[in-house]
Amino acid sequence: MAPPVLVRLARTRDRVLRSAPASWLRAVARRLTPRRVRVRFAVLFGLLFIASGAVLLGMTYLLVNRPTHSSVVKYEINGDADRQPTIHIQPGGQGGDAPPPEFALDAQLRDQAARMHEAQMHDLLVQSCIALAIMACLSVVLSWLLARRVLRPMRTVTAGIRSISARNVHERLAVEGPGDEISDLADSVDGLLDRLEAALESHKRFVANAAHELRTPLTVERALLEECLLDPDATADSFRENFERLLRISTHQGALLESLLTLAVSERGMDRTEPVDLAEVVESVLLTQLPPDHRHGVRIVDRTEPAQVAGDTALLERLVANLVHNAAYYNVPDGTVDVTVRCHGRHAVLTVTNTGPAVPEERVDQLFEPFQRMSRTAGDGHHGLGLSIVRAIAAAHDAALSARPGPHGGLVVELSFPLLVKDGERYEIWPQPRAATASK
Repeated sequence: MAPPVLVRLARTRDRVLRSAPASWLRAVARRLTPRRVRVRFAVLFGLLFIASGAVLLGMTYLLVNRPTHSSVVKYEINGDADRQPTIHIQPGGQGGDAPPPEFALDAQLRDQAARMHEAQMHDLLVQSCIALAIMACLSVVLSWLLARRVLRPMRTVTAGIRSISARNVHERLAVEGPGDEISDLADSVDGLLDRLEAALESHKRFVANAAHELRTPLTVERALLEECLLDPDATADSFRENFERLLRISTHQGALLESLLTLAVSERGMDRTEPVDLAEVVESVLLTQLPPDHRHGVRIVDRTEPAQVAGDTALLERLVANLVHNAAYYNVPDGTVDVTVRCHGRHAVLTVTNTGPAVPEERVDQLFEPFQRMSRTAGDGHHGLGLSIVRAIAAAHDAALSARPGPHGGLVVELSFPLLVKDGERYEIWPQPRAATASK
């Protein structure tokens, strides 16, 4: 019995030998295929002309060379002019009996006509092939020039795309001409550049705001440390007071960095999902993550019903906590926060409403941008990232987010998640979102 190593080597050799012809053919096909589109167009148009010309010449040859039935007519003119000439008709054709002696000359003429016809057909075939070869060469040349003409706008688009970088992302291709495929491609590229420019501007604003938010506490920390070092009369109590302030600032920075990390993770998306009950998430957040001293005297009312969605439990808890905490913080004294979870058609709808101050309608969309808030208060622990994190988590869960000012002040935020329905032992998303269905 052969050793296992030799057996594995033999199997590997057989597998390589079996796959070698296919891989060799693919490699040859890749090498023979022209890489430039212009060459492909010229070759394709030339082959198409040759094929259509060959078919046309073949049909013409067959039609001209079609066998015909001929007859030999023999006139006998008598000496009497008043009498009609005698006409003898001998059918000509293929096979049959030999012609009578009086038609021998006619048979020779017929054979000579057949040979002449064969010679003419041969000359027709040769000359047609020569003409086809000449026209094939001309068609390849004309196809090359035509492809160059057709692809000229494409070269303009390519050159324009190559010239655009992060420094001149505001430039556009702006291709003029008829509304053909190349114009549609240029318009699509311009639209992509518009979205890219908006994303880059948003990223720049985010970085600038994050740097500003981090620079302020760092400046305060430096001032407190310098005060301790430069004050010769500093006491243990002053050191303790400064250290307590430094600890609060450090906690503030840690919360900011945690929010930035959550925002980054939410925008990246989810690797896997699991069935989550929105009602249980709301109850858990209200019981564990929002103690009474964080509610600022605001009464929170929750009305929930079971609603299964596909998502990440930790991210959904952060979404609900941010919504409820913002609704409680930006509120009026003795106000209320109404949290509802309901099933509406094919969606699970989460709604958070508060009785806070009036929110201008034009500022609603701005509140979901990073570092945007209604009012800035130093040391309030708010960075303007709560609603932006909510938007990122909603996008990761394929949820539709909408917000509008409340009729009596405050804000109404509504999120519509694709509903999970149980089918036997599995949960299926209804309707199907972009993400894959999660099994129980």
